[in-house]
Amino acid sequence: MVASKSGIAVGLNKGHITTRRELKITPSYTKGAASKRTTFVRSIVREVVGFAPYERRVMELIKNSKDKRAKKLTKKRLGTFLRAKKKIEELSAVIAESRRH
Repeated sequence: MVASKSGIAVGLNKGHITTRRELKITPSYTKGAASKRTTFVRSIVREVVGFAPYERRVMELIKNSKDKRAKKLTKKRLGTFLRAKKKIEELSAVIAESRRH
C-alpha cells in the first residue's frame, strides 16, 4: 500500500497531491500464471509419461530423509536453487499423496 502524498516538499510522503489512475490489466501482468488448459494438459502428460529418472531418484532420496542430497541433485539437473526447491515441494506432495492412498 502506498501512503498518500502530503503536498509538502520534504518528508516520507513528499510530493504533489495527485489521484491514482486505474490502469487496465495488460497481458504482461499475467505472464507466468498457469491457465486451466495448461494445468490440465500437464497433469495428463504426467499421468501417461510418469516421472523422469532423476525425479524418481530424488523421490527415493526424500523417502530416505536425505533432503540435502536431493536438493543438490535437483539443483544440478534444473539449474537454479529456486527451481530445485519448487520441484522438491512438488515431489514431496506426490509422495504424501501416494502414502495416503
